[in-house]
Amino acid sequence: MAPLDPPAAAPLAGITVIALEQAVSAPMCTRVLADFGARVIKVEHPAGGDFARHYDDVVLGQAAHFVWVNRGKESIALDLKTTAGLDILHRLLSRADVLVSNLAPGATARLGLSPAALAERYPSLVAMEIDGFGRDGPLSHKRAYDLLVQAEAGVCAVTGTAGQPAKPGPPVADVTTGLYAALAITMGLYRRDAGASADPRPRNAEARNGADMAISLFDTMAEMMGYHLTYARHAGVDQIPLGMSSPAVAPYGAYPTADGHTVVLGTTNDREWQRLATTVLQRPDLAADTRFRTNSGRTAHRAELDAAITAWCAGHELVEIQQIADSAGIGNARYNRPSEVLAHPQLEQRGRWRDIDTPAGPIPSLLPPAVVTGYAPPMGPVPDLGADTDRLLSEIGCTATEIERLRATAVIGEQVRTEVGT
Repeated sequence: MAPLDPPAAAPLAGITVIALEQAVSAPMCTRVLADFGARVIKVEHPAGGDFARHYDDVVLGQAAHFVWVNRGKESIALDLKTTAGLDILHRLLSRADVLVSNLAPGATARLGLSPAALAERYPSLVAMEIDGFGRDGPLSHKRAYDLLVQAEAGVCAVTGTAGQPAKPGPPVADVTTGLYAALAITMGLYRRDAGASADPRPRNAEARNGADMAISLFDTMAEMMGYHLTYARHAGVDQIPLGMSSPAVAPYGAYPTADGHTVVLGTTNDREWQRLATTVLQRPDLAADTRFRTNSGRTAHRAELDAAITAWCAGHELVEIQQIADSAGIGNARYNRPSEVLAHPQLEQRGRWRDIDTPAGPIPSLLPPAVVTGYAPPMGPVPDLGADTDRLLSEIGCTATEIERLRATAVIGEQVRTEVGT
């Protein structure tokens, strides 16, 4: 399947990805692949499509989650519970390089897309299945959403404050799993293509150059909990969550300023603490106090240090605090709300916002975090449900008559008549 005019030097130009995806984790994975030039074909059910399309309607009538993780994709509305719909999926897969899925437990197997079946039918396909708890184990059958996995993996227990656990604001289980999945897929493609070019011998039909891959939200969150799990194993205790602070280092936290803002100050080693105490706080007595000489001592006496910093910050305005801290080489930040980040000068002055098309009109979207010299991410449109169905069917050889028959039997969705971006 030919790519749709990817930009020059796109790292993944020529790679076609079929996405059986919902919500955030798999869509984040495939959006990353699209950002780097892959062609991503999103397969959605004609009756509503990806359920994240309907979480809210705040973005010109569209859902914020959906427009965030679905730019640069094509959408085909296809009922995979029909024989004809499944046949079309296989025709798409026969031309694809990658399959990404995050359906409910057992769904891919029921569709005949088990690892063994894919390996036999598409030996060069890199197949990535994202699930909640892994393919085996006592929880493998359970549905898994971001909050549920964060609670199960202990993330909520180390977020918030003592007695008031919290879920981190961003869907970190979904996002980090999607990013890990994209990384693994690029590795699989590299291994497949490098292996093929390095081995000139003819390959028989059974040769498998692709890869069967799986990643779970739970395993990803267990990895993110590495510090806390290591500490608990060797110290024998669970650390108490400290809100805007960290149990690992002190002082490190958020402090109100004289002009009604909040500044975040932190030290990560003994030298920084000495500079904070002497140059910023003008408290040589604290710098000389043996209780605070090491980080373990400072964490044990966190309350005394926080009281001293709170008192100092309360007498200074934010700008002054940040200037003094910067001059002393002390890490600092302003506590911002999301509405304030929208116009953040670090984003504005570096041109990090780009307009992208959506079915309801253009919206601002952030460039992908990785900056690759000489490469401009395509920042393609967010697709309407089934917007590319007819064109994709034509590409795999369906005639206009066949397409109308598929539509009449509800195998595919109604034709989308509005152009993206209008």
